Amino acid sequence: QVQLVESGGGLVQAGGSLRLSCAASGRTFSSYAMGWFREAPGKEREFVAAISRGGGSTSYADSVKGRFTISRDNAKNTVSLQMNSLKPEDTAVYYCAASRSSIATGWDKHKYDYWGQGTRVTVSS
Repeated sequence: QVQLVESGGGLVQAGGSLRLSCAASGRTFSSYAMGWFREAPGKEREFVAAISRGGGSTSYADSVKGRFTISRDNAKNTVSLQMNSLKPEDTAVYYCAASRSSIATGWDKHKYDYWGQGTRVTVSS
């Protein structure tokens, strides 16, 4: 069982930055690939970024590539999402998730076993 708690959301102007964090409970954090997804009003939850168990591999949605960076600290059981050059279209609730599957399917929300409650990000124009 893994419990995930996100933090760091808020209101920011376009062009600004935010850093989201996700704290995980349990002793097996390093056994999970981790991902960030987001859900905008009226839209389906979509993939943002994923990172492998050891942190050596990452993947990103095309819409955030070059602007967002995912990282993890297995000693602290945390995964982070650094978001730069934010755009109004980045406005959404952001969710952290843990997957027993490999990062090869990190884009697939159905491969994730545990989800956090989400943190809201609002980007004003």
